[in-house]
Amino acid sequence: MMAKPKKISPADIAKLTRAQAKVEHMRLTLEIEAHNERYYQKDAPTVSDAEYDALRQRLLAIEAKFPELVTGESPSQKVGAAPARGFAKVQHAVPMLSLGNAFSDADVTEFVERVRRFLKLDTEHVPALVAEPKIDGLSLSLRYENGELVRAATRGDGFTGEDVTANVRTIKDIPHALKGRNIPAACEMRGEVYMLKKDFLELNRKQAEADDTVFANPRNSAAGSLRQKDVSITASRPLKFFAYTWGEMSERPADTQHGMLEWMGRAGFVVNPRTRLCKDVDAVLEFYAEIAQERATLGYDIDGVVYKVDRLDWQDRLGFVSRSPRWAIAHKFAAEQAMTVLNGIDIQVGRTGALTPVARLEPVTVGGVVVSNATLHNEDYIKGIGNDGNPIRDGVDLRVGDTVIVQRAGDVIPQVVGVVMDKRPKNAKPYKFPETCPVCGSHAVREEDEAVRRCTGALICPAQAVERLKHFVSRLAFDIDGLGDKQIQEFYRDGLVMSAVDIFTLQKRDARSQSKLMQREGYGETSVRNLFAAIDARRSIELHRLIYALGIRHVGEGNAKLLARHYGTFEAFRDAMLAAAKGGTGEANTTEAYQELNDIGGVGEIVADAVVEFFAEPRNVKALGQLIDELDEVKPAERPRKSSPVSDKTVVFTGSLTKFTRDEAKAVAERLGAKVAGSVSKKTDYLVAGEDAGSKLTKARELGIAVLSEDDWLKLIGE
Repeated sequence: MMAKPKKISPADIAKLTRAQAKVEHMRLTLEIEAHNERYYQKDAPTVSDAEYDALRQRLLAIEAKFPELVTGESPSQKVGAAPARGFAKVQHAVPMLSLGNAFSDADVTEFVERVRRFLKLDTEHVPALVAEPKIDGLSLSLRYENGELVRAATRGDGFTGEDVTANVRTIKDIPHALKGRNIPAACEMRGEVYMLKKDFLELNRKQAEADDTVFANPRNSAAGSLRQKDVSITASRPLKFFAYTWGEMSERPADTQHGMLEWMGRAGFVVNPRTRLCKDVDAVLEFYAEIAQERATLGYDIDGVVYKVDRLDWQDRLGFVSRSPRWAIAHKFAAEQAMTVLNGIDIQVGRTGALTPVARLEPVTVGGVVVSNATLHNEDYIKGIGNDGNPIRDGVDLRVGDTVIVQRAGDVIPQVVGVVMDKRPKNAKPYKFPETCPVCGSHAVREEDEAVRRCTGALICPAQAVERLKHFVSRLAFDIDGLGDKQIQEFYRDGLVMSAVDIFTLQKRDARSQSKLMQREGYGETSVRNLFAAIDARRSIELHRLIYALGIRHVGEGNAKLLARHYGTFEAFRDAMLAAAKGGTGEANTTEAYQELNDIGGVGEIVADAVVEFFAEPRNVKALGQLIDELDEVKPAERPRKSSPVSDKTVVFTGSLTKFTRDEAKAVAERLGAKVAGSVSKKTDYLVAGEDAGSKLTKARELGIAVLSEDDWLKLIGE
């Protein structure tokens, strides 16, 4: 029998050679991916949270020392999982977004201040908030039509979930038909499926007696019970459901958050009785303190408290930013802390050239998990300066040899939050951040108003070139089977794949080459044939995957989907970006295309400028054209179905609006499925003109575009 390889402890990582680290990293990746599949898709983990986190921490420690091992496919770069293949997919009409997090009372106070400033309220007028325990369960969306339950779907990736309708019909807390009056013709009720702690313990006892899989915690048991292919198994599990929000609604039965919760209760849903309407910041913080003290005695697991602005018209005005609402925040429970020694600071170079410092720590247990490295964000963070320019850690810098306080923010991401000054070594020197790239030696520059220093050797830096290719073939991009991190590194090293288009010309070049792929170590006729087939299978690609694969700075999965949904087709997206790129960036760009891009909800100027900068570079455009020539099809984006008078219409707002602000109007229009543009063109369907409307009104009349007053607009949308 072959002996099992000896596991390497965190303390031994500093002694690893590169070859040993590569093997250990691959082993950890495979083990973590297997655990991810069991946790996210099968809801049947075989290790505890602490054991799983320890594996990830060891992987992160290796990546801190050997940054070239960090790729888009590394477990350290992934969050959650796509919908499981065992269920039909459901596209959410209204995305199920995540919440921003607060980790301190000061964060909550700042959240309320941001709300007040956005709404332009005076200092005496503080918005009331609804506070509710944050249930640690599985998010669920329930669609009712004419009061009848017609579909249930999991959150999935926020845009697409799993159809679990048959299973959900077995949960007693979820009504098959809504009760009472004022039932909207169409509504999506959302909440959390969970399991009581006592029911979880009893279920695990029965599972153990039957020699069946036991669950790691109540959340996993609830998720695993709901996502059973055999509905009878779900029916046998004691699942519970708390309703707390909604998605698409043909009409809202109340005009406040707490009023909606009361209506949910009358309609037949279970609403958390611990929810409380709070008049100010002091009241919500008092509620948080109460819940934190009672956390252990509650019958279900929670990991914080959620605060939501009570007035729904204010929620509409506040709208969303990126993937989170401006009107809600999750106040997470305090993370556990520990003291350890900062042994060193390593610099990682990412695919965009960003130099990211990572703390190399003396391994320490924090919250049951061994932590051996932590993020240091950027050079200002090391100096004790925050992103806003204000001092953090009382302005104390970090030095190698310091005794530091480590915290797992949100119980997940380790970070250094303090320095024990009376333990600082006398010979400790301020850390000097490198001004050259540690990988290629190119100058590393820091742009104005940026905290990040970046390598300028984009075309020669192996860290960037290889990482960009790895990103291109990663799971959320082209996802090519058989072309993973290892193959990309080897093919780049040997000159076979130096750019994205090289992937799709590989077969033709191999046919002409005397050194065939099948002659390489680890390859044969079958494996090469399978690789070429996998590449060919990706010659047809979804638009959002293509946009994400380009690796444009600030364009992650969420923004790629926003861009794809807005423009619909690759041709429309490319033509609009080329038009926008003619005007430069920022306020100097007055092109219609740039205004439209900047007006997309969730995008904004930073993302818009990044996309424009990409398309302003001729070599990028040329490479993209070469890539498109090798593809068969870029599939148009699927857009959620909306039902409103302005669905898929293009609207422009101009002049001084008196009944709502420009941001409010934009948020409402986009919620109803309209596109909001910044300038008038032939594509414009409606111009909503306030007082002192100028050139846009003149142009709209010249083009024969429908001009609406504010009252006309409100009448049109039924609000």
